[in-house]
Amino acid sequence: MIRIFIDADACPVKDEIYRVAGRHNLVSFVVSNSWMRLPQSPLIEQIIVDDGFDAADNWIADNCGPKDVVVTADIPLADRCLKAGSVVLGPTGKAFTHNSIGMKLAMRELNTHLREMGEISGYNASFSKKDRSNFLNVLENTIQKLKRG
Repeated sequence: MIRIFIDADACPVKDEIYRVAGRHNLVSFVVSNSWMRLPQSPLIEQIIVDDGFDAADNWIADNCGPKDVVVTADIPLADRCLKAGSVVLGPTGKAFTHNSIGMKLAMRELNTHLREMGEISGYNASFSKKDRSNFLNVLENTIQKLKRG
């Protein structure tokens, strides 16, 4: 059975996930460090982890597996979930793959180093309607592909 794991603390597409998961009758695990208001549904399970470093990431990585979908923007978590056999999507709909994750990890390390040296400042592009629409399309197609086997 396909399950969806959401790295929920900063996920901008939770409502979209609930809609698609509901349409396909899939359980979604909403994993966070604190309580958040969620729609009432037997298909949505809230998992609240302690405030420990990477506690939410650890719970997701320890519980996901093949045929699961993980939604996260966290590159190290994406790497761990790919190794567990899960499909991993970023909130803009871009998939993390075994072929792309190495470069993403390297760029993350480089950017961290450059920020620490003061060479660059943190900047994330704003999340757009196009990103939301792309995510919906990719999630729907991913679930349909997983259902077909």
